[in-house]
Amino acid sequence: MNRLLASRAVERPWGREHLPAPFAAPAGTRIGEIWFETPAEIEALLVKYIFTSEALSVQVHPADADAAGGRGKEECWLVTSARPGARLGIGFLETIGAEAMRAAALDGSIEDLLEWHPAAPGDFFYIPAGTVHAIGAGIGLIEVQQNCDITYRLYDYGRPRELHLDAGMAVAKGQPHDPALRRHLPATGSVTLVEGPHFRLDRIAGAPDAAALSRYAGPVLVLPLGGELGVGGQIARPGDCAVVSGLAEVSAAAGAHWLAAQPCA
Repeated sequence: MNRLLASRAVERPWGREHLPAPFAAPAGTRIGEIWFETPAEIEALLVKYIFTSEALSVQVHPADADAAGGRGKEECWLVTSARPGARLGIGFLETIGAEAMRAAALDGSIEDLLEWHPAAPGDFFYIPAGTVHAIGAGIGLIEVQQNCDITYRLYDYGRPRELHLDAGMAVAKGQPHDPALRRHLPATGSVTLVEGPHFRLDRIAGAPDAAALSRYAGPVLVLPLGGELGVGGQIARPGDCAVVSGLAEVSAAAGAHWLAAQPCA
């Protein structure tokens, strides 16, 4: 089970022609996402890198109860890079009703109603299902999410892509984002980022301690952020993602820091 996961580059109209190492965009393409293989042992989670040169659509995802197949999409973001002025739109500045939200989506003013947060490396945001959100231009981030591809676009800056106003309005919450769901991480140290309801996520510095080993029983996804990890005889470096049978299978080089992610039972 302990192995590096295959990845694939996904073209997006808002992606980049030049990606930070170790990634590279093939000539003539704009790569917006790097998806990692979803292992059978952890089928409920998807991990990806996102790189933007333009803003993504204003969008929303359904909760489990509203999604076909019974799995919605809650997600979280860890910002890895941001150019000056880069920002993330999450939730609304003030509570807004469904009809006002629809009208704002139709005339484009919905962008101005969102709460926009300046983005910097180390910023962390949890995005509950039903939260209207948008990723601005000039941002690199790691996204950990429920393994669901349902996205309802509410506004797309004039791009010729389908919008999903009826479906989106049915699940969108016209509310501000809870400040408790965002923070800036300290430069060093281990930090618990998410503890349910759908998955848990920690940033771990060095070797996992006894508490982390206890919480992460069973298969785990690991992503190096800095330094190297030993995984089943292979070396995982920043830009990689691996699956391990348990955190005890991970050896961390001095100074390494990394993410551990696992679905909640």
